[in-house]
Amino acid sequence: MRVRKAISVAGIVQGVGFRPSVYRLAIERRLTGFITNTAAGVSIEIEGEKEAVEEFLAQLPAAAPPLARITEIHVKEIACNHDAEFRILPSRTGEERRALISPDVALCDDCLHEMLDPADRRYRYPFINCTNCGPRYTIVRDIPYDRARTSMAVFAMCANCRREYDDPLDRRFHAQPNACWECGPRVELWDGTGRKIIGDDPIREAAARLADGRIVAVKGLGGFHLAVDATNSDAVARLREAKRRVDKPFAIMAADFAAAEQCCQVDALSAGLLKKPERPIVLLRKKELCPIADAVAPFHHDLGVFLPYTPLHHLLFADGQFRALVMTSGNISEEPIAIENQEALTRLRGIADFFLVHNRDILLRCDDSVARVVGGRVRQARRSRGYVPAPVFLGEDLPPVLAVGGELKNTICLTRSREAFLSQHIGDLENLESYRFFESTIESLKRILEIEPKVLAYDLHPDYFSTRWALAQTGVERVGVQHHHAHIASCMAENHLDGRVIGFALDGTGYGTDGRIWGGELLMATYADFERLAHLDDVPMPGGAAAINEPWRMAVGYLAKYFGEEFLDWDIPFVRQLDQRQVRILLRAVERGVNSPLTSSCGRLFDAVAALVGVRQRVNYEAQAAIELEASIPPDANEDVAYPFDVGEDGTGWIVNPAPMLRALLSDLRAGVPVGVLSRRFHLGLVSALAATAERVRRQCGLDRVCLSGGTFQNVFLFENLVRHLTAAGFKVFTHAEVPAGDGGLSLGQALVAAHRVRRD
Repeated sequence: MRVRKAISVAGIVQGVGFRPSVYRLAIERRLTGFITNTAAGVSIEIEGEKEAVEEFLAQLPAAAPPLARITEIHVKEIACNHDAEFRILPSRTGEERRALISPDVALCDDCLHEMLDPADRRYRYPFINCTNCGPRYTIVRDIPYDRARTSMAVFAMCANCRREYDDPLDRRFHAQPNACWECGPRVELWDGTGRKIIGDDPIREAAARLADGRIVAVKGLGGFHLAVDATNSDAVARLREAKRRVDKPFAIMAADFAAAEQCCQVDALSAGLLKKPERPIVLLRKKELCPIADAVAPFHHDLGVFLPYTPLHHLLFADGQFRALVMTSGNISEEPIAIENQEALTRLRGIADFFLVHNRDILLRCDDSVARVVGGRVRQARRSRGYVPAPVFLGEDLPPVLAVGGELKNTICLTRSREAFLSQHIGDLENLESYRFFESTIESLKRILEIEPKVLAYDLHPDYFSTRWALAQTGVERVGVQHHHAHIASCMAENHLDGRVIGFALDGTGYGTDGRIWGGELLMATYADFERLAHLDDVPMPGGAAAINEPWRMAVGYLAKYFGEEFLDWDIPFVRQLDQRQVRILLRAVERGVNSPLTSSCGRLFDAVAALVGVRQRVNYEAQAAIELEASIPPDANEDVAYPFDVGEDGTGWIVNPAPMLRALLSDLRAGVPVGVLSRRFHLGLVSALAATAERVRRQCGLDRVCLSGGTFQNVFLFENLVRHLTAAGFKVFTHAEVPAGDGGLSLGQALVAAHRVRRD
């Protein structure tokens, strides 16, 4: 019996070799019909004997190529029309756009082998790719994802490339960036003034400069990197000075997996993560005899390591014989990464000695992603290149919402039915370039996804640039979302939770509903509402925002609150190094409530402890004091001593009071206990206090589901120990993995809260 089926497939099914895989599946079973790209995904009509058609349908999901991600398959029976063959038809437009664009993908092994084969026509071609690898998101203008809608449109394919492109049985069938030496993009090496350097091979020339200790700006998939030899201490120091990046670690690109293993401890899960086609930067523990220059990651036990992901990267390593290169974002600190050749020359002049550029435009900037393995799972710290624009799949249908995130580590989020599209990492909205990037990202994602939001979600902080942007918009329903509620909602959304949960939201700064600075919160939350049940005790921030950059001020704030001015007479190193006159002026300001806002921030508590024990009095990047305090804990320590906290009620909820912890810490400090031991005891004490608070809340409201969110949970020691304590106490603990726990995941939670509030109202 002959039958015909109409099949619609949604997901990441364009630009990933899905149509040729379906073509092969059909002709192997002698079926007729067609397949075409549509704005919603792909449309298939298949006809033949009933048994063969049923076998085709059964095999369709498994036959999808490696980069495809099928989210929906709909099948219906239609009338036969007796086609003579199975064909791949041109793309269709004019429908509701539901297709998903693939993220950028690392060079596959097949292309790498061809590129290194002297007999291959693409030998050493730095833009080799196929349907299984190469640029996607960063070169697209619109969908359907066809060459004419990418930055490859200006390169007319030669006869050989066109033959591959048109052959359904070829690995490069409809590979939109397909090109070769004859017809594709080219690389040039420029000096620091933009003058082209004449030579046989720009990549070999660039490798020679890197080997000579020079700084080279390298154009990649999502923007420029600044590169130096990671084993050359002088070169790394010069890059650090030129980039105005005092202490913040650089990422390194290892030549290959073996080189990564020479530098760092790599377990099986981390090894798999390093090799994934997304190629994130993976945070790994340094080996004792690590060959990488200390200046790459000062004061850190970990290194951010990733493997080459473009053909150009592989050629640089092949030509230079480097073990590893620093590959840091091509920008001055806190600015967006440069993507255009002339833009890079202008912005990076004075930093880079040379520029390795090419003439394939990057249309959408996209920083490298950062991830690590914690608690047996891969967890995103920065979700960007390789992962965006793949959606986070939700457990419910949502209306079209635009959520604009926070001020730091900004991302935006657009929702469509059960899909939430988080943008690439935008960064800190503190300069004009970042703000323009924020605006352009909103417009590009709305266009590519063809989502016109009906609801606009934003943070309550009135001074955030994202909030100001949102409040200036018209013709859309606007919903303000409290910062820490958004954090908990983000964790709930990722884990497909509904109903009420206990939520720990721990971070540095968030605008509270009482106008104070929150950051050490225990909430009882649903998507639509929350109740603040507990928090860290409020303490003053002497000097306001200055206390974020100068942790010693927070130590003064804590000591003054719990011990009065008597602490100024204590014989401890922290007090001896204070400027007593300056401190007394600060204390008068605190007494009068002048520029000394109250905060419950967990991040500021970490700052205070770090300053007291001598780890860090001033910071050069966000959370530096807390990061270095955690890093001071000896990896082989096993004592279980935990400093005490007091957990009591004040009529409004539970208050976690650190005064007993400070007394114990100061006693140990006077006794000369090592810093790493002090840090461990503080961390364990905080874990115990948080777990005890959760127990009190459970007795009060009967909830046993706990969500952990906020930037403080990037602290691995705190995270793993709190999860262990809560699990042992019978709680069901839910955490982040697919989106960051910090503010990079905030927009997802904002979108969920706004959607539920609109639905409720």
